Amino acid sequence: MTVKTILQGKGHEVVSIPVGTKMREAVALLADKRIGAVPVTDGASVAGILSERDVIYCLASDGAALLDWNVERIMTAPAITVTPDVPVLSALSQMSRRRIRHLPVVEEGRLVGIVSIGDLVAYRIRRIEEEAEAMRIYIQSV
Repeated sequence: MTVKTILQGKGHEVVSIPVGTKMREAVALLADKRIGAVPVTDGASVAGILSERDVIYCLASDGAALLDWNVERIMTAPAITVTPDVPVLSALSQMSRRRIRHLPVVEEGRLVGIVSIGDLVAYRIRRIEEEAEAMRIYIQSV
């Protein structure tokens, strides 16, 4: 199964912000939407990603002054992205290795979705439960 399968179930809607957005607005958006990260776009392409972790680290070192900065000053760039054809297990492995929780999904240079580690783990759990149930049914039928 691929990341495309996840997006088909969850949808392709992505909350994003353009470069040049003030941190104050970005933090308000994260809080309002109750999300942990937001892709930062430059036109149709992903310039970076701003996560809660980025905000906290910068807040600890620079204080509230960061609220008046542009997002590109503290976002993680370049963003680690995947394409829709990447297998779910590969995406999970990449997230684990890189210690990230969100992957923007890009196709032909355009942002087409985002998946979180929670999306991928929930999908894997459903698949494992379906396989276990199929095995139970098979065993009971022989």
